[in-house]
Amino acid sequence: MGDFRPFADLQLDVLREVGNIGAGHAATALAKLLDKPVDMMVPKVRIVPFEEIAESVGGIEQVVVAIFLRIDGETPGNMFFILTQESAKRLLRKIVGIDVDNEEFYSEMELSALNEIGNILAGSYLSSLADFTNLNMQPTVPSLAIDMAGAILTYGLLQYGEMGDHALLIDTAFLEGKDEVEGHFFLIPDPESFDRIFAALGVPHE
Repeated sequence: MGDFRPFADLQLDVLREVGNIGAGHAATALAKLLDKPVDMMVPKVRIVPFEEIAESVGGIEQVVVAIFLRIDGETPGNMFFILTQESAKRLLRKIVGIDVDNEEFYSEMELSALNEIGNILAGSYLSSLADFTNLNMQPTVPSLAIDMAGAILTYGLLQYGEMGDHALLIDTAFLEGKDEVEGHFFLIPDPESFDRIFAALGVPHE
């Protein structure tokens, strides 16, 4: 699906700008939380078909750490922040400063830290999009799951059957010193929500 282009370059430019601003807000919020500088690389922004989301994080059988929340308001949808287990442990060890004892299991403190970071990231990107569009977007309380990527995405789809066919994918990376942690942020608007977002921005969805 390399030629999958349902969105114009102008629309992607707008979404990239939203991603850049969201990354800046997230870095500032994380720095305050952790009381140390945290940089985030300029994110890569793509629109992908729903069925390619799992491929973006290593395939449907890849065990991942995912923070999921629902968006309520004028443009309802779903949000996921997904890390591979390796990235999650590196994030805890290198960025948060938690001494990880077990590479396969997570303590309550580790899970709480991951959930809080995912919540900050999702909130930063969502608030940036809301500010850009002047649309009401309210996140629900996030939930964290550790499972195969396919199972997590299927759960989200079953919970909210109105999930759209495309996702906004923001590949981001945290930098603290020379350490880098990659993460994947997905916004999956309900049907018609992309149209509302672009209409609010004055950019028609072709």
